[in-house]
Amino acid sequence: MSSFSCSYILSLHFISIVFVLPARAQQSTGACFTSIISFGDSIADTGNLIFALNNSHRVNRLPYGETFFHHPTGRFSDGRLIADFIANALGLPLLTPYLPYYGDGWSFRKGVNFAVAGSTALNDDFFNEKGIKLETKNISLDVQLKWFKDFLSFMCSSKEECEDKLSSSLFLMREIGGNDFNYPFFQGRSFEEVRTFVPSVINAISLAITVVIELGARTLLVPGNFPIGCIPAYLSTFHVSNAKDYDEETGCIKWLNDFSEYYNQLLIKELDHLRKMHPHTTIIYADYYQALITIYQSPEKYGFQSSPLVACCGVGGLYNYNSSCMCGDLGSTVCMEPSRHLSWDGLHFTEVKLCENCSCGLLQGKYTNPPFTETCALLEPIGNLEFPRNTF
Repeated sequence: MSSFSCSYILSLHFISIVFVLPARAQQSTGACFTSIISFGDSIADTGNLIFALNNSHRVNRLPYGETFFHHPTGRFSDGRLIADFIANALGLPLLTPYLPYYGDGWSFRKGVNFAVAGSTALNDDFFNEKGIKLETKNISLDVQLKWFKDFLSFMCSSKEECEDKLSSSLFLMREIGGNDFNYPFFQGRSFEEVRTFVPSVINAISLAITVVIELGARTLLVPGNFPIGCIPAYLSTFHVSNAKDYDEETGCIKWLNDFSEYYNQLLIKELDHLRKMHPHTTIIYADYYQALITIYQSPEKYGFQSSPLVACCGVGGLYNYNSSCMCGDLGSTVCMEPSRHLSWDGLHFTEVKLCENCSCGLLQGKYTNPPFTETCALLEPIGNLEFPRNTF
């Protein structure tokens, strides 16, 4: 068990890795995509936030990154993120964070990552008007889209060249939108108030999708929200003694999971609308909720410990989570086998190594609509293959 220094109350960045996609030992001779372009928050951030904060964040020190890289990389996990596994499965290098390498076209030849941990779908003005505090300013989805347009200005010399490059890229629209709910929920806003934010968040994501399609995107992967009622941070914050608030099978908070399902239903409806508006574009919905809830219902079946609601790294309590002093801070401990835990630090997920259910299902079609295999059939068989280690 390890302990680390504590110096400040840490921001609540909720979304991170939960599904592990299959790795490949070698790059494919054929390719479905020439590059990956990613937007989002901490589920996909590979170093943008720590660069923006000049490395002054807890994720820039161990135990973050300990499982695979053996050093911090700016990822909000003990190891790799879903974007890393998608890239490897498609024969592409790990995604390069945009901010540290801005202007370096060579670094972005196979993809670029605009995701920043803590970012929101809605812009800062929305939250300022409602008196909701954001931990980091000017990293919302519209800011990431501006970076994307700046990126295009030095990556291609004409509209036609841009369209050609983007049409062969896979766009990951990640879980951006989760922090739009995390901030108000953790600041004591009511279920009824936060629920009214959902249509605005869906609209912001829809507008972003429309922008990248109009610029040339032809294939997009858009995930739904997690069952947030199963997340240790939420379980700790909203813990009550009334057993009726909890699902008997999973121990998750029912009203929070109902909120996630409401959001997902509206997102699915909007994606259906976008498909009709853009019939020559493939928009894939990833059902993260169903993939995760299946594990919470039968954790031992998938190789996890019998209590998947407890974080691997934390400072104690019922769910090993404390918002005042978290993983990496003085007094925190790290579990011996992160791969047997779903939650890494109470807000983000571990690098899950099993390919059953989540990973196989996502790439092989069980939890995507339309199935990912209809878009890309050039995936290697799933197995414990070598994952290339690069300079990240």
